[in-house]
Amino acid sequence: MLARRARGFTLVELIVVIVITGILAGTLIMYFKPALQSYLDVGRRAGMTDMADGAVRIMSRDIRSAVSNSVRLISGTCVEMVPASDGGRFRAAPDTVWDAANPGNPSMPIDGSSAVTAFDVLTPFAATPTPAALASDFVVIDNQNTDDVYTGANRAAIASVGNAPATSVGAARITLSSAKQFPIGYDGARFVIVPNAQQAVSYVCSGVGIDADGTGTGILYRASAYGFNSVASCPVVGSGTAIVATKIASCGFTYSANQGATQQSGYVEISLKLADHGESATLNFGAHVDNVP
Repeated sequence: MLARRARGFTLVELIVVIVITGILAGTLIMYFKPALQSYLDVGRRAGMTDMADGAVRIMSRDIRSAVSNSVRLISGTCVEMVPASDGGRFRAAPDTVWDAANPGNPSMPIDGSSAVTAFDVLTPFAATPTPAALASDFVVIDNQNTDDVYTGANRAAIASVGNAPATSVGAARITLSSAKQFPIGYDGARFVIVPNAQQAVSYVCSGVGIDADGTGTGILYRASAYGFNSVASCPVVGSGTAIVATKIASCGFTYSANQGATQQSGYVEISLKLADHGESATLNFGAHVDNVP
């Protein structure tokens, strides 16, 4: 007796199944595509918002810690400053009682009348783990003119930081790499410390625009450790420069050196627009810098 042959699908049946599957898939895509697109758009907006928030935090930190009057607006897409890491008050007059008893190891003030190779610090350092960590950094005093900190008129390199000869004389003693005559100093005999590892800092927007996909083409860079340019110029940025934000569609910086009723604070305003595949996020924010040395 012959075995009965198993019956399979006919070509017509297969075509009917394919057509029905295609109709169902097309219907599902019509319903799910907007939801999927919305999900992707939300993710893009969240990513741009997070990136913009990070840029705000980084820039605000540098602006608010900048040496007084050091902010320079080089162009609408480039702003420069000299952030400080610490500071304090220096001795502005000798300790006559100590000096009379210790003529071989006198107190060391800065009175603006002559060059000094060292000076006594009257206040403890706030942000420095150990005073010795300040070696090779810079001390800046009385920066009332913007260019002074860049030309070095009131800036000197630190050779070492040690203890003052007695607590009554000071909290520490800073020794300079070479003799420097500082200005007398603004009210309060204040000085600030500028890290050698960072020096001047510039924020640069480069290549801003939008491509055919609706994504920003620009990059916001943070350039540092390039020294101090006596003549204001925007540093060259590239592959080795720190990136703060990408997908920049537009960017702009403005600076007012005498903002407010007291005219003692500068104000930097930043405008950023980020774009990603047609979605965009615009951010406008400002930060104050104390322009009283």
